[in-house]
Amino acid sequence: MGVAIAPSGPASQAARTGPGRAHWLRVARETADDLATDAAAREQAGKVPFDEVSRLREAGLLTLLVPAGSGGGGADWPTAYAVVRGIAAADGAIGQLLGCHYFLTWSARFLATPSQADELGRRCAARQWFWGGGLAGQEFPLTLSKVRGGHVLNGRQTYSTGVLVADRLAVRAVRADTGEPLAVVVDPDHPGVDVDGGADTFGQRLAAGGCVEFDAVPVAAEDVLGSLSADDDDLSPLAALASPVGRLLSVQLRLGMAEGVLAEAREYSRADRSSWHSAWPGGASQDPQVLAAYGELTVLTRSASALTDQALEAVHGGLTRGEDLTYDEYADISVLVAMAEAASSRAAQESTARALDIVGARSASARLGFDRFWRNTRTQTLYEPVAHRLRDVGDYFLNGAHPPFVLPA
Repeated sequence: MGVAIAPSGPASQAARTGPGRAHWLRVARETADDLATDAAAREQAGKVPFDEVSRLREAGLLTLLVPAGSGGGGADWPTAYAVVRGIAAADGAIGQLLGCHYFLTWSARFLATPSQADELGRRCAARQWFWGGGLAGQEFPLTLSKVRGGHVLNGRQTYSTGVLVADRLAVRAVRADTGEPLAVVVDPDHPGVDVDGGADTFGQRLAAGGCVEFDAVPVAAEDVLGSLSADDDDLSPLAALASPVGRLLSVQLRLGMAEGVLAEAREYSRADRSSWHSAWPGGASQDPQVLAAYGELTVLTRSASALTDQALEAVHGGLTRGEDLTYDEYADISVLVAMAEAASSRAAQESTARALDIVGARSASARLGFDRFWRNTRTQTLYEPVAHRLRDVGDYFLNGAHPPFVLPA
């Protein structure tokens, strides 16, 4: 029994004029295979991933979610989730880059006017932009001040994904006069934007993360996407779906890394190189300890995958309902995604740590690169811990409380 690298998902209900799901899954597999050939060496080198983003661009994956009528791939979210998961199985940092890009490029569909979102989609497809940044709240928020002819942006955005390679940044800023949080698009090449690449994380080193300083950066009216306020009067149930849609990308990222490490460890064990097999005549493939470990981790990962499929179906259903979605339905979807977050976090942390035990002392070899899965997973789960999501699930189960509007880090 193999380890699945892509979730099953409901087929799109809308007619598509793009290449279709099968095409994009094939492209994702080919791109993942390409990334896997030198993943360990690239991770150890730690270079800014311009080449990796070029691979994604050449494969057509950057415009996957842009409607075909606007020059994009015309794919749906279930397809995007499967692509991110497959890429993450080969390279967790590049999976994070791609997932962040998908969420930020789609944010206009949740927050902006339809005409504004369409125009932005056309520009993205025509210029093959890669997006970085983040819309999660931070302790010292950016400030957007109104001036004649538009706005100016000031402040420091703390660590965000993709900023070292981004053609466009999407950031969260508060209006100086009202305190309302807004999503804003910025050209990183604009004067006044200073990207700091001094982040020193022990994992996800190729996620091109860093801090960005904004000093009186002009922002045009069309580059203010919309409100991120959690108040019911400001954020419709459909717009609130930005939260579970984005968080489900993190779920797919974790499952991809869990499945990736198990697949690599399995190949290592099949080659009869596991340290546990020396006293067992049949080799590693017959060692009871090896079999039990693989069995437990497979059950753990497949269980998280099944729960993730339920969450995916719920998210896809909410997007299909569109403006008819209610706040109660949104709450159901958000809680189901929170459950998938908790399950995938445990599966990823257990699989990436215990795979090292299965391989044994040889897993300490930098050449083999097994450690990168654990470091990447642990870094991602540190930035997006699940303790709060478990609390939200419990509060919903016990008290019927709607979970808060939380965007992925």
